[in-house]
Amino acid sequence: MEKGPLTEQLVERFEAMPPQLQIAARFVLDHPQDVALMSMREQAHQAGVSHTTMMRLARWLGLDRYEDMRSLYAKALRAPGFSSGGSVGLDRRGEGDGGHATAGVVADTLAAQIASLGEYGTAMQLIAAAEVLAGCRSLFSLGFRSEHAVAHHFSYTMSQLGKRAVLLDAAGGLGIDLLRGAGPADAVLAVSVAPYCRMTIETARQAARQGVAVVAITDSSVSPLARMANESVLVTCGSQSFFTSMAPALAAAEILAALIAARSGATTDQTAKDVERELEALDVFWKPPR
Repeated sequence: MEKGPLTEQLVERFEAMPPQLQIAARFVLDHPQDVALMSMREQAHQAGVSHTTMMRLARWLGLDRYEDMRSLYAKALRAPGFSSGGSVGLDRRGEGDGGHATAGVVADTLAAQIASLGEYGTAMQLIAAAEVLAGCRSLFSLGFRSEHAVAHHFSYTMSQLGKRAVLLDAAGGLGIDLLRGAGPADAVLAVSVAPYCRMTIETARQAARQGVAVVAITDSSVSPLARMANESVLVTCGSQSFFTSMAPALAAAEILAALIAARSGATTDQTAKDVERELEALDVFWKPPR
């Protein structure tokens, strides 16, 4: 997700903003391309606030008019290398094609969102996050509801490296109990995108209170998870259908696993082979009859 020219100011001042300004600020943070291309009234409608709120936001940032903000974003949009973060504007959906157009536009959107993880800004977020996770004593993974799949996959992938990542999934009501004794030498990868699961935020907050480093995969630099995290990886999760897509978050978790493995050096391959032999001895995977 590419940063806009006012991202740092917006994030720095976000907590001090009134609630309506926070809604407007989040729209600007999450949709930098739309700020450049849409009218102020269109942006206000998309954000769910009045157009006067957008004007107040500009003045809050020291600008005379909202058009001054749009001009800054339009200039950034024309700069080489700027990306909107992987959204696909082309609507190829149609009727009577047997679903081919819908499949195509959903696939295009996912491909663009995942490709945006390799852009410089997001890549730097991933590298910083991996450094925290690779250097910790004990590693935890956290995510509920749709994000649980991402947390579980990360935990499973880490197990293939011989690095145990404890899944805080509240099985039997014991999720947060697993944090007992965790502290500054430990880290948790927490996954949460809008609408944010309360249990994820509360568990991550408890971990932070204990001094555990929180690494977030989330969808906004001002999400409740990002605001408490030591490092955040921002993903786009909108879809061309009714659901929130977890594919970009899952891809981010896999990139983190690959970066952690790279930092582990030559021992990674040997560990993976050892794990594979152990699983084979336990007859975990199906084999065709002979």
